[in-house]
Amino acid sequence: MTGQHKRKQQAKLLRQFRSVHRAMGALLFVFFFVISVSGLLLGIKKNSGDLLLPKTQKGTTTDLTQWLPLEDLKEQAIQVLHDSVSADLSTKLDRIDVRNEKGIVKFIFDGHYCGIQLDGATGNVLHIGKRRSDVIENIHDGSILDNYLGTGGYIKLVYTLVMSIALLLFTITGFWLWYGPKRMRKGRN
Repeated sequence: MTGQHKRKQQAKLLRQFRSVHRAMGALLFVFFFVISVSGLLLGIKKNSGDLLLPKTQKGTTTDLTQWLPLEDLKEQAIQVLHDSVSADLSTKLDRIDVRNEKGIVKFIFDGHYCGIQLDGATGNVLHIGKRRSDVIENIHDGSILDNYLGTGGYIKLVYTLVMSIALLLFTITGFWLWYGPKRMRKGRN
């Protein structure tokens, strides 16, 4: 293969990579923008001062033998939700986060992103608040559409696969767009 023929092949490959890179960028711009902004917000959530994620409070004791039964704490959290937030909200829990090193239990409700922190020993309310970071996380991974449309995780799966493959292709084509011209110049000398 002659040097001239090799350069033409490299130039052709470079044009193809540029075309793929440009098309993917135009097609997926909005998704990459949403992922980057939501990722940035998730990265700073613990340093947002209660804006994105309520600060974890401290309970009276970390000794689990002095704690109320989890079922009693759950009933207390549901009562607090109805009395202090809204009686119309669903009591379905997304998760219960036991932080014995802090002496608290967090009850995170499904669908409305409300979180209630209770003292594990007394059951006293330590904090009631919105968990905006959970909304941002659902936007970031695409599961917000699954929740809204009731598709059982399929949108998140497709979204994750498409965006992961696109990021991989962006990395490969971007590297080649940077390295290809250097390689061609090197071949000229």
